[in-house]
Amino acid sequence: MVSSLVLTVTRECNLRCSYCPTAEGGWPSLSVTDAEAAVDLFASRYGGGDIKLFGGEPLLVPDVVRAAMEAARRRPEIRRVYLSTNGLGLDTAWLDYLRAYPKGVLTISMDGHPEDHGRLRRALPQAGDSYAHVVGLMPALRSVPRVVATQTIAPSTAKRAHQNFRHLRDLGFRRFNFLPGYYIPWKEEQLLHLRASFDNIAADVRSAWSAGESLYVRNLFTYVPTTFFNSGLVVDSDRTIHPSNVGLSGALEGLLEQTRIGSLDDPPSAEALAAKGAEVNGLLERALAPGVMAATRRADLELSRFCRGLYPSYLAHRAQKRPGAQVLAR
Repeated sequence: MVSSLVLTVTRECNLRCSYCPTAEGGWPSLSVTDAEAAVDLFASRYGGGDIKLFGGEPLLVPDVVRAAMEAARRRPEIRRVYLSTNGLGLDTAWLDYLRAYPKGVLTISMDGHPEDHGRLRRALPQAGDSYAHVVGLMPALRSVPRVVATQTIAPSTAKRAHQNFRHLRDLGFRRFNFLPGYYIPWKEEQLLHLRASFDNIAADVRSAWSAGESLYVRNLFTYVPTTFFNSGLVVDSDRTIHPSNVGLSGALEGLLEQTRIGSLDDPPSAEALAAKGAEVNGLLERALAPGVMAATRRADLELSRFCRGLYPSYLAHRAQKRPGAQVLAR
């Protein structure tokens, strides 16, 4: 079953993040017509579900993003539209639009204290400071429903991940998605820092839940068959269709021909898309150095451990918010 449409609306970006694997150069962006066609294809042929708008930086092509969101608004088969951004393209007009948009989830990349955020997210000339830009919008952002801060935890910042999380909470964020650096090397000491930081973050989350605070951790409700990458009906910025966006990575760009299974003009069946998707992990294993895969598995193991440790507290928190609700332990 295809339940997600992943639209890579552009591969262009105004940041050069130290841990980002996105391939650069020579790629087109989707047109307004392409975006609308992809949404309608997803709803009519595959039954709809959630849409994820990615890049690059999606808001570098704001008309394409707006066209996709309006097409999704018109289709009852679309449940949610997730817009992932570094925040530089946001302004009060966009926030007004998102505040009134019933299906939207805005995900903003914010890595913590400005020193760590700036060290990891280097801006191109004239792009501006994404940390300062987002912080300047915080009074308006607080009134936008479903705003999620994605906190990337690179090996170099793993020791400070807990402090960075607290800083983001102090800024006013209440919804979080944690993203350890994947497909890059990790030292053993850095992985131990990652574990300790996740333990401390989990303690803060439990404490907030015990106090009746609303604090959301998206990782508790997501599963992807390929670590870090997104699966489903993936429409790349050149209009080709894939079962995964692994080809976004410059190191994995060579897999694009092997994962391609059609285009917007010649879309695959749901069955063919699923069959091709089953090949992706094997392709990834063969394409990457063993040490990189081992580091990725270790980092992902720490994230999984963090999530497993939070589930009992989450169920108790949910029952506390809904008196009389029955919680089933499995």
